[in-house]
Amino acid sequence: MSEAVAQTVASRFSELYGAEPDGVWAAPGRVNLIGEHTDYNDGFVMPFALPHQAVAAVSRRADGVLRLHSADVEGGVSELRLDDLAPESDKGWTAYPAGVVWALREAGHAVTGADVHLASTVPSGAGLSSSAALEIVVALALNDLFSLGLRGWQLARLCQRAENVYVGAPVGIMDQTASACCEAGHALFLDTRDLSQKQIPFDLAAEGMRLLVVDTQVKHAHSEGEYGKRRAGCEKGAALLGVDALRDIPYAGLDEALARLGDEEEVRRLVRHVVTEDERVERVVSLLESGQTRAIGPVLVEGHASLRDDFRISCPELDLVVDTALTAGALGARMTGGGFGGSAIVLAEEADVDAIAKAITEAFATANFPTPRVFEATPSPGAHRLT
Repeated sequence: MSEAVAQTVASRFSELYGAEPDGVWAAPGRVNLIGEHTDYNDGFVMPFALPHQAVAAVSRRADGVLRLHSADVEGGVSELRLDDLAPESDKGWTAYPAGVVWALREAGHAVTGADVHLASTVPSGAGLSSSAALEIVVALALNDLFSLGLRGWQLARLCQRAENVYVGAPVGIMDQTASACCEAGHALFLDTRDLSQKQIPFDLAAEGMRLLVVDTQVKHAHSEGEYGKRRAGCEKGAALLGVDALRDIPYAGLDEALARLGDEEEVRRLVRHVVTEDERVERVVSLLESGQTRAIGPVLVEGHASLRDDFRISCPELDLVVDTALTAGALGARMTGGGFGGSAIVLAEEADVDAIAKAITEAFATANFPTPRVFEATPSPGAHRLT
């Protein structure tokens, strides 16, 4: 499959640019198993990579020109001069790869130009990190082509900076690190403060289970305000409590911290979610490491309730997925990603998967919601070179 995809993308590159690419690279989207809106609070997250990937055929240039083309967006080749790249100057899809080039050059890396053709199977707007996959695949290609010697976590940091500063979206570090660093058959336990990582075995098929992703088809847009408001509220909470980040509030000290926030009701809700969510990540790690995989189901449900009631970033479609799945016999379910639409995950016994998927699709039809896209999520490799 990877060879066929690489060949297709390379062939299109040759049609566009009149020469074969120097190579073809892939970077995956991700699903976050648990740990939502904790990454920009220096907390814990636990994503794993999807089989869906952004694939890039790339050649280096030496003339200060960046040429970009996407198989997934109408239009021809965009040509940019590296010296003209400036934060928030581009509101289109090209801001993501161009931002990566800008961030690399800002960090002192000698990138002198490139021709790029991209194609992605990561669903856009579904909360599965299509933008991070796009950034990481370009960063990895340039890292290889210009012999920059950067490691996965370093590429993730630079891509986060590209999205924060160049694109103008206040995302945390999780999505880029997941795309760059995940391993097949594992979930990535990541401490977003020091970027320490631990690969946790997560082979559901071997235990007779499956994890479904349900794309509600409700599109979200992080940079349109609500995500930023939540982040600002978390930073306000940390400031009021006198800590560097909400990560520093111990779970055992949560009630005391909430009491100190007095009548700051909105901030109290945000703080409560982040502190309890960090504890949920640690609980899931402990359960998986002790072989109690089915027991993570109720923890996922707790996480959804917290995102719905405290962080208030769910929506009727996401709640319907979770409620319907649980009624149909799922072990656990929750929204995943930034919220305000996007996707939910459903943990289920293999024998129950078809019935649960059918129940969700029927519930959406009854509610007059768009038909959801349901697919299995298999923990897959992080970013790598294909050819």
